[in-house]
Amino acid sequence: MSVPLYQAKAEFFRMLGHPVRIRVLELLQDGPRSVRELLGEIEVGPSSLSQQLAVLRRSGIVAAARDGSTVVYALAGGDVADLMKAARRILTQMLSGRNELLAELLIPEVAAR
Repeated sequence: MSVPLYQAKAEFFRMLGHPVRIRVLELLQDGPRSVRELLGEIEVGPSSLSQQLAVLRRSGIVAAARDGSTVVYALAGGDVADLMKAARRILTQMLSGRNELLAELLIPEVAAR
């Protein structure tokens, strides 16, 4: 029995639903990074970062490669970077809509003073 597409999409978005995972994906858009580099950019402990990297690796959107004793992580494909950029655009539109609404709400108060 196969999983309906909408359910698979929901599971995918749930997998993305952690701030550390999102931050890792944002950082990897600029190219591969070692665990040490990621730890320098993300304020979490090594074990927490390791757990989140394992989730991303199991999902197949992040790939890991050894360079000697160093593990380097990279996005598995360009579609992930496109998704992160699309999320940024959507959030920008959502927030600008809120700012416009807030500005509209404040205009009567300023005019009434």
